[in-house]
Formats: sequence, structure tokens, C-alpha cells
Amino acid sequence: MPEISADSKMKVALAQIAPVWLNREATLVKIMKAVQEAADKGASLVTFGECLLPGYPFWLELTNGAQFNSTKQKEIHAHYVSQAVNIELGHLAPLCKLAKQLNIAVVVGIAERATDRGGHSLYASLVYINQEGVIDNVHRKLMPTYEERLTWSQGDGHGLRTFPIGNFTLGALNCWENWMPLARAALYAQGEDLHVAIWPGGEHNTHDITRFVAKEGRSYVLSVSGLMRATDFPKNTPHYDEIIANAPDILASGASCIAAPDGTWLIEPQIGVEGVFVAEIDHQIVLQERHNFDPVGHYSRPDVTQLHINRERQSTLVIKD
Repeated sequence: MPEISADSKMKVALAQIAPVWLNREATLVKIMKAVQEAADKGASLVTFGECLLPGYPFWLELTNGAQFNSTKQKEIHAHYVSQAVNIELGHLAPLCKLAKQLNIAVVVGIAERATDRGGHSLYASLVYINQEGVIDNVHRKLMPTYEERLTWSQGDGHGLRTFPIGNFTLGALNCWENWMPLARAALYAQGEDLHVAIWPGGEHNTHDITRFVAKEGRSYVLSVSGLMRATDFPKNTPHYDEIIANAPDILASGASCIAAPDGTWLIEPQIGVEGVFVAEIDHQIVLQERHNFDPVGHYSRPDVTQLHINRERQSTLVIKD
């Protein structure tokens, strides 16, 4: 539980931006610009969409991504891997340095090229960088959704953790993980009262569940999405012509939003616009809403139902020297 401060209020930001698709360095520059804007607006936390760095794998449903042993799919996937984020190689170091400089925490979705899993497969990972610029958490998405499984691997429970920020306890999940009751319960049980849900974009994702999780957890919920338009596909993308021929004008419309612990909107879904949206949250409201319902406290029965969680980082190799 965070150390209690006399000031129960904090500003938080939703950075709803489009990537420079599958260009890690250019997208990181754009992310850092949004971090600076959020800090200039007084935010202590800024959040970004799922797999924004270097971009969501939109090509899968546009190019017959399920075709087995396809040269085309191999070429696009190889390009994706080459632009993915390897934390051990320092790809996030500039962002960490900026977070420390500005005293702002960052939640960002990445395609992670994980060294501890061989360095060639990808994970949809959610990274939490604290206000000291330290990477506190890398949560690998437990279950990629539908066609995502053609390019992302299954994650593990290692990142199901919470962290203090101001008077709040922050937790976060990727996209449809937010529909997984036990994943949510794992964070609730660790004191979460500020929940971040990251999405590739779209009101169909954020509109209902943002308010639902807020009311269920009696927590503030930030749903943050990316944007993606047909014009955001770089022309040097492998198999660009086929991708763009099948792409709608809007692939991800954003719809980032913030709900209060009683389910009311602080920021309604922001559709189709890039921007950094800031709201003030108040921990006193959390305490008020926990008066009649606390899902892991006074309104729980651990003698009847309990959740057991495995937080080991999974690997195929255990070395004993």
C-alpha cells in the first residue's frame, strides 16, 4: 500500500496516438513527445495503447495471416521482429531517462522480443516505468486474442503485480485480459485502486468494460488506446500494396477514456483524434466507494473462494552452473 499523503489528488494522462507503424525508433520519438506534453500538463502518470511500440499486427487479417508456411507471412513477420523492442538491448533507455527527468510514470504497450525466451518470438507486453525511470514491471499478455496468436506468444503470470504511485496502487492489463475475471482478481487482491487497461483502439473495446471494471473494483480505470489509419502504413512496409488494398480508412479509432470508481465518466471515449488527455483523480473517492463494496476486503469470503497465482517467469531453460 502506498504511503498516505495529505494530498489525495493526482493528474493522469491518456496519450492517444498512432505509431509510425513498425518503425521502433520513429514511434519512440513520438511517444517521448507525448510524455513531455503530459508532464507539461501536470500529469504524474501517462499511458499508451497496446503494442503501440512499434505497432499492432494489423496485417494479419488483411493478408491471409493464417496461411501456413507462406513466404509473404514470413517476410512481414521477420520485419516485425526486427522492429520489436528488446529491453535488454536498451531500446527503452531513452524513455526511462525522460521519465526520470520529468518525474512522470509511464505505461506503454510493446511488442517484446524477449531475450529470456531465445530472442526470436514476440510477446504483447505491458511495461511500467516508475517516476524514477526504472522499469518496475514487464507483463506479457497471458492469452493473445484470435489472430494475434499467429504472431504473439503466450505470456505468463510474472507481471500480475501492483505498484504504489501517489496515494494509489496501480495495476494494468492488456486488452482482452481485462475480460478475464481471475486476472482482474489477482490485481484487486494486491490492493489495486488505479487500473490501466491498454487497447489497440476502438469504442467497441473500451465503452462498456471501462465503466464495468471501475464499478466492480471500485477503482479508477484508465482505458488507453492507439489510433491506426490507412495513411499510417509506411509505403516501405513489406507487401504494402496488398495491406493497403484491403485496409479500411480507420483500423483503430481510439476511444480512450477514464471512469471513476462509481462508473461515471471523467473522460468520455475520445474517438478518432490524436491527443494527450488529462484528468485529476482523487483517492478519497476510492475510499468512499469502498464503503459498501470491496471485492477483496469486507465483501469477500476467502474461506469459500480463493485465487492461487503462479508468478514465475516461464522459460524452457533452467541453468545450474
